Amino acid sequence: MKILHTSDWHIGRCLYGRKRYDEFKAFLDWLATTLTDEGIDVLLVAGDIFDTSVPSNRSLELYYTFLCRVSESGCRHVVITGGNHDSPSLLNAPREVLRFLDIHIIGSISGVLTDEVLVLRNRDDRAELIVCAVPFLRDRDIREAKAGESLEDKGRKLVDGIAAHYREVSAAAAQQKTDAGGNIPIVAMGHLFTAGARTSDSDGVRDLYIGSLAHLKSDIFPDCIDYLALGHLHIPQKVDGSATRRYSGSPLPMGFSEAGQTKSVQIVTFEETTPVVTTLPVPCFLPLETVRGDLKAILTRLGQLVKDRMSILIEVIYDGDELVGDLQSELQEAVVDSEVHLLRTVNNRILKQTLHQNETSETLADLSIHQVFDRCLMAHMIPEEQREDLRIAFREAVSSLAEDDERSE
Repeated sequence: MKILHTSDWHIGRCLYGRKRYDEFKAFLDWLATTLTDEGIDVLLVAGDIFDTSVPSNRSLELYYTFLCRVSESGCRHVVITGGNHDSPSLLNAPREVLRFLDIHIIGSISGVLTDEVLVLRNRDDRAELIVCAVPFLRDRDIREAKAGESLEDKGRKLVDGIAAHYREVSAAAAQQKTDAGGNIPIVAMGHLFTAGARTSDSDGVRDLYIGSLAHLKSDIFPDCIDYLALGHLHIPQKVDGSATRRYSGSPLPMGFSEAGQTKSVQIVTFEETTPVVTTLPVPCFLPLETVRGDLKAILTRLGQLVKDRMSILIEVIYDGDELVGDLQSELQEAVVDSEVHLLRTVNNRILKQTLHQNETSETLADLSIHQVFDRCLMAHMIPEEQREDLRIAFREAVSSLAEDDERSE
């Protein structure tokens, strides 16, 4: 029995306005090929299939095309659970049809506990794996709100509710295992944030559970679980150092904070109920890089990337002290007609200047309209030689407005 664990595809996600459908397609093509090449029997996808609850038609096309390819491969079962980015109703809509292809969709909890306990059977109709397919647990799913509750009360109830849900689902799975004669592995899925886990800026992991989810200890997962397949965090990692309780991480870097990370999926091989876990790196389909420094260092690096004919997405952070009249134009000129795509520019000189101005406690009430205009010229890095003409034009505009006011009285 071989299982592949992945999560957090975020199909349809843009990066500073750039659509990334080619990268998502490349990953899904690679994954479909990997399922065949590695002889995978079961594919587990632990949430955040899409980046939004209303995915584009192109995103849906990629998703269903992939599922069609999997159904034609040697992979016997697919289990997909909803994440916090997914629309439960959208995921669930085709599940009765997909079930005929042995694709099992659990977009949200239904109120019927056994719906989350899947007994997967081999070609001889014998039970070979039990999956606790737990989707993202929303506050309203597991906690009853009461008037007058404190935030601490709400947080404690939420954590208790998540723990109780896993106990109940695991108990039902253990009963199914007994009924099937035992010696069948139990795998659990989840989309949540365990205490002590590492996050990245691109995870989007906020205090979804009123800040209490950070206190969700790994001991909430019952010992009967042979392997725990988690999603939600984009950095692949073990839970409390356990080799059999893992986040697979996102297969693509979702932001520049994830540039340079080795993305991966987990392959779990069972000999009876004993899992052996190996990490399979995902190819980098289009690299991301942050280029940082003064103007000379930045232009040197961009020039090297252009010379190397690199296809790459770039974020520039300008740390120089020199006032650059039109930084964006200079950078774009350096990469024109190349596959170096400049997506974001951060000018730290402007940020420092703005912070310095704030430190003086300067307010609009302290400034004349002409001083405010001068501040705007500085903030937008207008070259000094252009400023006097702009000041004259501004004074003429102000004077014209004053004359209009006098005529209207």
